[in-house]
Amino acid sequence: MKQMNTVKETLKQHILVLITLCATLIVTTLPVQAEANTIKSSKKVLMVVSGNGQGEKKPGYEFDEFSKAYSVFKANGITVDVASPKGGEVEADKYNPNKPYNAVVLADTAIMAKLNNTLATNSIDAKAYDAVFIVGGKGAMFDLPNDTALQHVIADIYQQQGSIAAVCHGPAALVNVKLKNGSYLIANKAINGFTNQEERLFGKKWINDFEFMLEDKLTQRGAHFQSSEIMLSHVAIDGRLITGQNPTSTVGVATALVQSLGLIPVKVEVELEDRTMAVIAKFIAGDKSALETLVKNQEQYQLPLVGMYGFYFLKVAETTLDFEQALALMMAAQKAINNPKIDMTIAKTQAKLGQIANAKATLNQLITAKPDFKPAQDMLKTL
Repeated sequence: MKQMNTVKETLKQHILVLITLCATLIVTTLPVQAEANTIKSSKKVLMVVSGNGQGEKKPGYEFDEFSKAYSVFKANGITVDVASPKGGEVEADKYNPNKPYNAVVLADTAIMAKLNNTLATNSIDAKAYDAVFIVGGKGAMFDLPNDTALQHVIADIYQQQGSIAAVCHGPAALVNVKLKNGSYLIANKAINGFTNQEERLFGKKWINDFEFMLEDKLTQRGAHFQSSEIMLSHVAIDGRLITGQNPTSTVGVATALVQSLGLIPVKVEVELEDRTMAVIAKFIAGDKSALETLVKNQEQYQLPLVGMYGFYFLKVAETTLDFEQALALMMAAQKAINNPKIDMTIAKTQAKLGQIANAKATLNQLITAKPDFKPAQDMLKTL
């Protein structure tokens, strides 16, 4: 059960919260290639993070998203400053500092100094920046939407032909931004962000405290909301406005921002979780061979993440194909996860699809491993 909870948390943070979707994950950052360190650019990006975080009391920003995006910018020689509504020290939501892409950033004393003493948004000179990148995290829903100083910075940079990018809950900072003509920045533009469906699956802790649901508010402002399946990468690009659906979309958004600045992005290594999610995306899109490739090359992917994605995808399944795909993903990782809850879910899905013999076989295997497991015994009697 401990292993399943760990994988579940990884999925919620990465899929976020655990999966632009689309395989637009051109790059991500793990130890950046040596050649990237020699690149220099005159471009400057302002990264914005929520200052709302107070541990378990109030949600903050997502460090995973910050580290992945920053590493893309660094690899491309882009100068980065960091800002928050009030400035000063900011607190991230709980994250794993041992993940390679986080460890690299934590060891970067220059950027950590900026992150530990952020600039206040009301001190920002928009003329100094070519772009803004707004990091997500639940905290963004609380202090970014009504930060008038930030609204002016975003509008000014956009109107001086700069680029605006945001990922996951980061687009919350855009909902009240107006241009000089009085129109909303996002009106009539393609956009995305954390979807209502993802929020209800992975954001239950804070959802009742939100002033609005992000997808609803973006649509209300006249934006053309688009999205992919839960937690899969999806990047929406409308000219100089670039938005990503969830944490899995981070690298895709950062890379698109680099391109919008007229640079050719440096290709760096795709890290394990994003690589795994990209294969899942291909499978969900109809490429059956993608799952076969994953199973045959398990050392190159995070197999438990595959199974947990299937578990959550099952919760939003509507068609027979959805159920079949969720089942296939869970079964691919069944041994790797080795958890009775997954086994029972597999058996129930098999029964729902009319695969009674398979369901019985799954239950009998579970009972053999756990003779006293009553849920399996009870279900077997009903088949």
